[in-house]
Amino acid sequence: MSTFGIGFFTGCAEDTDPTGRNPTTTPPTSGTNGITVANNVVTVDLAVATALAEAGGWTLIPQARVLLVNTGSNNINALTSVCTHSGCDRNWTFSNNRFTCTCHNSRFNTDGSLVNGPAASPLRTYTVTRNGNIVTVNLSS
Repeated sequence: MSTFGIGFFTGCAEDTDPTGRNPTTTPPTSGTNGITVANNVVTVDLAVATALAEAGGWTLIPQARVLLVNTGSNNINALTSVCTHSGCDRNWTFSNNRFTCTCHNSRFNTDGSLVNGPAASPLRTYTVTRNGNIVTVNLSS
């Protein structure tokens, strides 16, 4: 293992999805972009976090270990970003309405359900409420 390094064993994902299209590899960042995390609550101002305001928009919030995705019709889903296969939590892409954990290529639907492994179980979901442009995710639920 010292010869190859840890990246050799965790970098087995492909750069394209099965359709041959490049996935969105860089999610919008969180911080001063309308996303705050405090006391197990994530608050998103969609007037500022405009990428998430659009259907198909998504973001990874590393400090909360959460994936958010706009599934359309004013619906935002919140999922844990901790992959159920090996616990990777920062290596995500999103394409064709599916999240891919690029540590080992497990894929999940926008509701957290498992599409294919090596993960064997779905991603945890969180309760999301929306009041106009303000989205609130309760990480305790």
